[in-house]
Amino acid sequence: MSRQIKLIWDFRGPTALKTAEHHVKHLNEFIALEKTALNITGYKEINDMYSIAFMVVEENEMISIRDILKPHRGEIYTP
Repeated sequence: MSRQIKLIWDFRGPTALKTAEHHVKHLNEFIALEKTALNITGYKEINDMYSIAFMVVEENEMISIRDILKPHRGEIYTP
């Protein structure tokens, strides 16, 4: 089993949560179009001025997806 990588997009400002929530819709569209191995996405409010959107991918898909979607950062995913 390969490692799973959590690709993360950071959003800041008073509309951060709504922006992150909307970004997840586009991530789900990408997953449907590209038929990625995993379909784990989500968003999280860190505080009222900072939220994230994320997508989990298999390590062997990470570089190609990273180059297309350009996340701000990534980390090893642990469910």
